[in-house]
Amino acid sequence: MAGAVRARKRAGRATMADVAKLAGVSAITVSRLLRDPSTVSGDLAARIREAIDRLGYVPNLMAGSLAAASSRIVGVIVPSIRNAFFAASVDALARALEPRGFSVFDASTEYDLDREDSLVETMLAWNPAALVLTGFAHGPRLPVLLARARVPVVEIWDSAGRPIDMAVGFDHGFVGRKVVRHLLARGRKRIAFVGAMLEADTRAGARREGMRRELEAAGLAPVETVDLPRPSNVGDGAAAFAGLVERGVAMDAVFFSNDILALGALFECQRRGLSVPGDVALVGFGDQDFAAHSVPRLSTVRPPREAIGREAANLILARLDGEEPAGRVLDVGFELVLRESG
Repeated sequence: MAGAVRARKRAGRATMADVAKLAGVSAITVSRLLRDPSTVSGDLAARIREAIDRLGYVPNLMAGSLAAASSRIVGVIVPSIRNAFFAASVDALARALEPRGFSVFDASTEYDLDREDSLVETMLAWNPAALVLTGFAHGPRLPVLLARARVPVVEIWDSAGRPIDMAVGFDHGFVGRKVVRHLLARGRKRIAFVGAMLEADTRAGARREGMRRELEAAGLAPVETVDLPRPSNVGDGAAAFAGLVERGVAMDAVFFSNDILALGALFECQRRGLSVPGDVALVGFGDQDFAAHSVPRLSTVRPPREAIGREAANLILARLDGEEPAGRVLDVGFELVLRESG
């Protein structure tokens, strides 16, 4: 992918003339299709659209009278704007960029990679100064869209992978390993995992995989994994934990993909008269505000939410100033916060 980035810098952004040449039509015909698709015949339209896809062409909405104006927009795409993790990172990013006159336009994919492609295409049409994406998992169209866009790209919230351009985050697989090491040191050996949308939420999936590998190294295995099919809430955590109990799963600890699920499980333990951590230890992820105030207080993992946003802004500003980062991937670490529940 590094080669693609270098090629992008050399080749520049695909133009309407490039599309017209590849499709064997005039630039006026391409323009007509983009303005009013009904004015271009089916076969001709198909040829032009194929050329657009092959070149990763995005119409430049800053063209014309605004073409000389430098864009002050940084596009940010996160999985969910409702998630406090990502909101904190976006807020820190915006605050760091604001003194330099940049504004953040953010949108959410709801963990849909096709939607991410569409959002990137829309943002590129506004000629952004930079793009910020979440994680390393993207659809196959995204490299094509970015290949000719001469724009810095920062992927946030992960560090264990190969970035498109630059990245700021931490190793989610190591999170899973560190949680298991702690639980094993406390004498817990029958550890379950509860998460949501683990195929789409690849970072939560990596935490589960790190947990599995650490248990395997100790000659153990997760006693069970629960993968909820939708974004999680407190009720889902309670129901998932109740299901484990009712199926007779022998467990002495549960690692959750987020604090909300862990809180639901804590409530369910209280309803059932189970002692936490006496009967079962609970560990979450996120260190949300309530984690330090639940009874018992919740053990969890604290990700560096604000630091991720600030460092992403630093990388963008350095690149726009003509500087290259010392390393393309910045790992900002995380903290295992130990409280009474685990």
